[in-house]
Amino acid sequence: MSKLILLTFAIILATCMLSCISCESGECSWYGTGLKGALTASGEKFDPNALTAAHKTLPFGTMVRVSCNGRTVVVRINDRGPFVAGRILDLSVAGGQQLNIINAGLCQCTVDKA
Repeated sequence: MSKLILLTFAIILATCMLSCISCESGECSWYGTGLKGALTASGEKFDPNALTAAHKTLPFGTMVRVSCNGRTVVVRINDRGPFVAGRILDLSVAGGQQLNIINAGLCQCTVDKA
């Protein structure tokens, strides 16, 4: 019985964590210049033209909506990072282009489950 209660609690906790993605806001950046074909943490080859991103903890394959400066893009998590303090997401070049942050490099964004 206690195993069933523990499993139920774990499922509820995981569901709450995924639903709280919309609570996440902070600085995002873009990456990928010169990394075409390099392996991502998920094992797939990095494609700067794909709408993907790196996040520290979200499961690979998670689709998230990133909003910044009135623009929005949906990306798939396929890598780990960012590794700079205060940043919550690293977008591929294509994601950065969609949000028009290539020149600025950074943006205050919100991340929601897509």
